[in-house]
Amino acid sequence: MVYPNQLTVLRIILTPVFLVLFLADEPILKQISLVVFIIAAITDWYDGWLARKFNYITNWGKFLDPLADKILTSTAFLAFAFQGVLEMWMVIAIIVRDFLITGLRMYSDYKGGSMSTSLSAKWKTFIQMAFIYYLLLIYTLQTIKPLSNNYKYIFDILTNQTFIYYAMLVVTVITLYTGVSYLYSNRKLLGKMFNAN
Repeated sequence: MVYPNQLTVLRIILTPVFLVLFLADEPILKQISLVVFIIAAITDWYDGWLARKFNYITNWGKFLDPLADKILTSTAFLAFAFQGVLEMWMVIAIIVRDFLITGLRMYSDYKGGSMSTSLSAKWKTFIQMAFIYYLLLIYTLQTIKPLSNNYKYIFDILTNQTFIYYAMLVVTVITLYTGVSYLYSNRKLLGKMFNAN
């Protein structure tokens, strides 16, 4: 039987594998990195499904699962920043927000509280992942010579740096907005948590 926590650990292990493959110069390795990322992302869905179906919900899982998610998405954003595709300041802003909120949620669980997740925060996660998949697909498919040669004009449009800059800016603004909204909607709980210390 595969346990959810094992899949979560696998996701963490696959993350640096994805990064190394994506940053490699060999086109085939970049293409493999897309497969690795998809596998890692699937483990996120599958471990959650297993945990709910078989009630394999543990404190360790509550701590590790959201952390593994943030490590994976943050690494993907950093990979594109290292390649000069994304602005580093936007990536850092997203990473700081995501780890701050994740840390507060973990601390809340530790203290016996429960920070509610808003619908906007769920949409934020969806938008982040959709944008990451978009970038991964176009930049890995571009390494396939027949595709890049025959559809160069399409790739030129899809990889337009002005478009990507403003798309990432929108993702960053949404991420920061949901972070502020998250803190505001849970302000009373946060106040009780920190005043209790």
